Amino acid sequence: MGLCHGKPAESRRNPAGNPQPISDEINESVLNYSTGKTPKFPFYSPSPLFRNSPANSSSVPSTPLRFLKRPFPPPSPAKHIKALLARRHGSVKPNEATIPEGSECEIVGLDKNFGYCKSFPRDYEIEEEVGRGHFGYTCSAKGKRGSLKGVDVAVKVIPKSKMTTAIAVEDVRREVKILRALTGHKNLVQFYDAYEDEDNVYVVMELCKGGELLDRILSRGGKYSEEDAKVIMLQILSVVAYCHLQGVVHRDLKPENFLFTSKDEYAPLKAIDFGLSDYVKPDERLNDIVGSAYYVAPEVLHRSYGTEADMWSIGVIAYILLCGSRPFWARTESGIFRAVLKADPNFDESPWPSMSPEAIDFVKRLLNKDYRKRLTAAQALSHPWLAGSCDMKIPLDIIICKLVRAYICSSSLRKAALKALAKTLTISQLSYLREQFTLLGPSRNGFISLQNFKSAMVKSSTDAMKDSRVLEYVSLVSSIQYGKLDFEEFCAAAISVHQLEGTESWEQHARRAYDFFEKDGNRPIMIEELASELGLSPSVPVHVVLQDWIRHSDGKLSFLGFVRLVHGVSSRAFQKARETQAG
Repeated sequence: MGLCHGKPAESRRNPAGNPQPISDEINESVLNYSTGKTPKFPFYSPSPLFRNSPANSSSVPSTPLRFLKRPFPPPSPAKHIKALLARRHGSVKPNEATIPEGSECEIVGLDKNFGYCKSFPRDYEIEEEVGRGHFGYTCSAKGKRGSLKGVDVAVKVIPKSKMTTAIAVEDVRREVKILRALTGHKNLVQFYDAYEDEDNVYVVMELCKGGELLDRILSRGGKYSEEDAKVIMLQILSVVAYCHLQGVVHRDLKPENFLFTSKDEYAPLKAIDFGLSDYVKPDERLNDIVGSAYYVAPEVLHRSYGTEADMWSIGVIAYILLCGSRPFWARTESGIFRAVLKADPNFDESPWPSMSPEAIDFVKRLLNKDYRKRLTAAQALSHPWLAGSCDMKIPLDIIICKLVRAYICSSSLRKAALKALAKTLTISQLSYLREQFTLLGPSRNGFISLQNFKSAMVKSSTDAMKDSRVLEYVSLVSSIQYGKLDFEEFCAAAISVHQLEGTESWEQHARRAYDFFEKDGNRPIMIEELASELGLSPSVPVHVVLQDWIRHSDGKLSFLGFVRLVHGVSSRAFQKARETQAG
């Protein structure tokens, strides 16, 4: 299980003043292992990968360095983050290299019985250790009987002595439950079974012999070509879209947690290590801070996040694949967190100017600090940079259900504004919406009802979707009484205005949409009527708050009012505006 740790490395430069080559960093890490010294960045998750010995591991140094050009002022968010991590896992000290000892503040009477099968020694023979992480280690093993007789597998061994808190016990229980529910996707490590005895939990999985994605990146000198990077991103996005649809957020996506099944150059990639994964509904926010420092999303540090946090991590991976360095780097963990919160990724230095505009746009839209403007996994698969790269089927996107629900609950005026905005969508944007509409199973007449959402989700559901209560959420939406939607209205309902705002063409979209709205939907409107449309409380000073929404010349909605309207301004936002006016 990974934690939110950063690499406490010092800036290393050669005599010419340039950053130390990635290959030098690899050699140093191997040397540290061979001499028995603790490497500078020892935290990596136990992985079901094949290695001849720990001395041959090149994954320890983590991802390539990025040297920031300017310092970041205090305060640091790291202090309270470390305190939260310590509380989550007993008295774990984030900067210690060793696995926490069993003597750490263990809760008396903590139930560590998981109900798993207890015949592990009879079914498998443990071989060599191939990886070690925070709370366990991974070994290769061979099946002794049954369908896996003679088959090489990976066994993640989690000592019960390391489970010093109820949260740590629940993390293990949830990891097994999620792996069991999600196994079967071609880009997710195959789960076979879970065992336990008095001392350990044993998680038996597919053995991936091709090494970590990080090792491949390093072996290539730090970067992939655009075409090769597309192959990697398609596989990552495919499995993450699958997880998100089931209501599972991984929370520790990084190159170390993706393994190749073999040494073949184009071997399939598998996601591993769901030790920090959790369930989350579309309308729910998580608040515990977990992950790996270089890949942690800004909203995680702010303790309010959902599946969008995984998309940020994928953006960091994409940045590394394409240019060979991290978008956010500092010499200390605190500095890394500040960079994530305050710094912007550099797209001006080589090799970015030579890359396609689509590739740069793809990474930028994943590394948007506003999680509402970030692409979902399904949207990322439909992005022009990846579109046409393969015949991969775009999965159902749960955000569609959330957006349609918001549309249905909107005023008639906002619906008219969104319909105008939908007329400005590009071919690629409409292509994504057409695929989502088709997945919902429209009738022969080209209509869908809200019940279609439930039917489509049931077809894709696993036990994880039930545990995450996503099905419960979709059932609630499906029960709302509303007429059928054709594709045109579906586009208006399924627009994410925030995501559209995150594009460089937002201004053109908004201006063109307002022109359409002027012709077809704009009309004279009284401030009181607008307040009623928006559901404002009588206590709100509507004349003060809404006066710039309406043109004084003809009483129609102004461009500013139109833009605010499509964003779905709530009464809470008006209350905040009132407080601002009062201040």
